[in-house]
Amino acid sequence: MSLDQKRARAFGVLYLITFVTSIPALLLYEPALRHPVAFVAGAGNVDKIYIGALLELLLIISNLGTAIVIVPIMRRQFEGLSIAYVTARIFECVLILIGIVAMLGIATLQQQNAGAAEGTVAYTLAAIKDWTFTLGGGGWTVGWGNGLILGYMMYRTGLVPRRVAWLGLVGGPLLIATGTAFILSGNQPSSALRSLQGIATIPEFLWELFLGVYCTIWGFRRDAPILEP
Repeated sequence: MSLDQKRARAFGVLYLITFVTSIPALLLYEPALRHPVAFVAGAGNVDKIYIGALLELLLIISNLGTAIVIVPIMRRQFEGLSIAYVTARIFECVLILIGIVAMLGIATLQQQNAGAAEGTVAYTLAAIKDWTFTLGGGGWTVGWGNGLILGYMMYRTGLVPRRVAWLGLVGGPLLIATGTAFILSGNQPSSALRSLQGIATIPEFLWELFLGVYCTIWGFRRDAPILEP
C-alpha cells in the first residue's frame, strides 16, 4: 500500500471517529444544557459531563487529524485551499475546546452548594456552549471547511467519486445559510428554522459519513491525477 493510500485510510478512520465522539458527547451534555439551573442544584449526573468532555477532547484530535493527513496530498494542487481547510478545522476545534471548558465549569458548580448566583453562572455557561455549537461543529464553520473547501478539493482532484462530492458542495452553503440565520436570531430560532436546519444538515452528514466509510474501506481513487508521481 502506498503512503497516499495509508493517508486515505487514516483520513477515513479519523472521520468515523468524529462521529463516534461528537454524537454521544452531545447526548451526554443534553440534561445539563436543557436545565442548567436544576443540574447544578444537584439533579444531574456530573459523570456524564466528564465523559462527554473526554469524548470531545478525542473529537478535537480526530478533527485536526483529518486535516493533517490530507494536507501533503492536497497541497500538490491546492496549497492555499489546503491551508484554509486546516485553518477551518483549527477554528472549529478552538470553539469545541471553549465549549468543553464551559461544560466542565457547570460540572464544578454542581459539586458546590448551588444558590441563585451559581444557577445564573450555570445558565451563562450553558449559553456559551450553545453558541460554540452553533458557530463550530453545529454548522457554520463546518459548512465552510468540511463542506465548501473540502468538497471543492475532492471534486477537482477526483480522490472520491465526483458525484458524491456534490453533497459537500451543496451541504456546505446550506449549513452556512442556516447557521447565519441562527446567529441573526440570537441563537433563539423558531421551530420552523430548527426544522429547516435539520433538513439542511442531511447532505453534510451524508458527505462526512461517506468520506469516513469510503476512505476507510477503499482509500482514494487510484486513477486520480493528483496521486501520480
